[in-house]
Amino acid sequence: MAEVVYVLCALTSIICALLLFRGFRRSGTRLLFWSAWSFVGLALNNLLLFVDLILVPTIDLGILRAATALIGLMVLVFGLIWESR
Repeated sequence: MAEVVYVLCALTSIICALLLFRGFRRSGTRLLFWSAWSFVGLALNNLLLFVDLILVPTIDLGILRAATALIGLMVLVFGLIWESR
């Protein structure tokens, strides 16, 4: 059952990123651009979670998962700071 949740979380993040990119293309609002890239990082994090816990449980990908989540959130924080100027 956990496998399904991991896959659904990854799909949700990918769909959010695609919708945000589409919104950016239509409106040109740069905050949508940064948010979309943040969701790309979170989607990668969810995919790595699935790979780490389900596909190759003998290899610890915890640091890589944490790094992708951190990069995704740093992109969002950068976008929020950049757009507030």
